[in-house]
Amino acid sequence: MTNIKEGDKAPAFTAKDQNGQLVSLADYKGRPLILYFYPEDDTPTCTIQACNLRDNYALLKREGLSVLGVSPDEEKKHKKFEAKYDLPFTLLSDPAHKIIDKYGVWGEKQLYGRHYMGLHRTTFLIDGKGIIRKIFERPKNKAHAAEIVKAWKEIHP
Repeated sequence: MTNIKEGDKAPAFTAKDQNGQLVSLADYKGRPLILYFYPEDDTPTCTIQACNLRDNYALLKREGLSVLGVSPDEEKKHKKFEAKYDLPFTLLSDPAHKIIDKYGVWGEKQLYGRHYMGLHRTTFLIDGKGIIRKIFERPKNKAHAAEIVKAWKEIHP
């Protein structure tokens, strides 16, 4: 799916968040970042994943990890999703697939035998130097924060 490998430099990006503010990878220089890509706001699996990160946000922060979610949804939809589930982290809007394409997470999917193009749920754990340290191509949505913290502690004891 993605052509990016662990150990690669994370591709730079800038996009608007749910509040219309520009956010870039450079804003996180010197701090580790969880960059998670998800298909769509307010859908069952995406909500489970976002709420798992929300419910474990204090743990992630204690580990020094920041969280950025990215989907093709518009800012307004992100704002509703953030408010509905009280999400404490930033959601980036990427309807033109600029970040999605840089990270190689858009491609063919299959559901009930039907093939279509869509976003592959993927999380990148990026260290403070901008290096991708871990890629979760099939995150455990109900336990995503725990798997991220486990990987981070292995990388950064």
